[in-house]
Amino acid sequence: MKNTVEIRWHGRGGQGAKTAALLLADVAFKTGKHVQGFPEYGPERMGAPITAYNRISEDEITVHSNIYEPDYVVVVDETLLDSIDVTKGLKTEGAVIVNTEHTKEEIMRHLNGYEGTVYTVDAKSISMKTLGKNYPNSPMLAATVAVSGIMGEEEFLSEMESSFQHKFAKKPEVIDGNMQALKMAFDTIKKRRGGVFLE
Repeated sequence: MKNTVEIRWHGRGGQGAKTAALLLADVAFKTGKHVQGFPEYGPERMGAPITAYNRISEDEITVHSNIYEPDYVVVVDETLLDSIDVTKGLKTEGAVIVNTEHTKEEIMRHLNGYEGTVYTVDAKSISMKTLGKNYPNSPMLAATVAVSGIMGEEEFLSEMESSFQHKFAKKPEVIDGNMQALKMAFDTIKKRRGGVFLE
């Protein structure tokens, strides 16, 4: 399929990986793209490993299977690195984005020799600073958009703000915190572009 980006998300129940995948589909759809966002259902319990997927394309999407050779993999919970082969099928010209406070070099040991690009984002720290709680999905969503280039930063932030204003109409402080989280994560990736990893 031409002009299609495929993303696989790994997280645990309650961390918002499924929500992030659905939000990404919603935002991409609003920018005129063809989209899919769906979870792979397993045990629906807090803390259980979950997988979610996105297909985003300029063309009509006719495939409805799971994604086996993603362009990008997003790991919302780094504890999964020791129990799940998160890089399985991941294209070497793609990238893996890991929520961690550790360095890229420390994370590489857990990626089964993956030779593509690795980005680390301390989504917990970002969400604690901006929201006061550990909600890693907003920072990881922004990092995914920044790495994949699915859409530009201004377009993404504008669409997300509209979405948050609708969702959190009675909680404006939540909107501000989430927008700050998105911007901080975007900035983190911009600093780490081109192989330059700055803390």
